[in-house]
Amino acid sequence: MGCATTGTLQNGVYRGEQTSYQIGPVGSDWTPVTVGHQNDLAWHNEAKGAVMHADSDCDPGLDIPLTALRSHLMIGFTEREVVEEEVVPMDGREALRTHFTAKLDGVPRDILLQILKKDDCVYDFGLITPPGPSFDEALADFDAMLAGFTTITGQP
Repeated sequence: MGCATTGTLQNGVYRGEQTSYQIGPVGSDWTPVTVGHQNDLAWHNEAKGAVMHADSDCDPGLDIPLTALRSHLMIGFTEREVVEEEVVPMDGREALRTHFTAKLDGVPRDILLQILKKDDCVYDFGLITPPGPSFDEALADFDAMLAGFTTITGQP
C-alpha cells in the first residue's frame, strides 16, 4: 500500500510516466501521503514521527555524480552533519547511502538518503525522523522497502 503522487502503485509495483519499479513491503503503520508532484511515493508514520519517500526522474541531464545529487536533495536543511556515508549495492548498480543529522526550519532531524542512477534515471529514497530512537525504529521499514527495489524494463 502507498500513495502514488505521480503514478500508480499496485502490489508493490509503481508505474509512472517515465519509469516503473518494484519496492519491498511497507508496513501497515505507514500511512500514504500525497505531496503534490514532488515524489512518486510517500508515507508517514505517526507513532514514529517519521516520513519516507521514493522518487524517480529520467533525464539524461541528471548524469552527474551521486554526491551532487545528494547535495541537491539536502537543499533547505541547515546544520548538516554526515553521520555515515557509503556506497552500497542496489539493483545491480552502486547506490550512495548517506545518514545525516540536520535541521529543517530549526527542528533537528535524522535523515537517510539512498540514491541510485540506472538506465538514464535517478532513483532517490529518503527517511526523515526526529533524532533518537525513532530513526532506529523506522530504519527497518525503510530498509525493507529498499530491499525489494528493482527497476522494471519496458514501458512504464
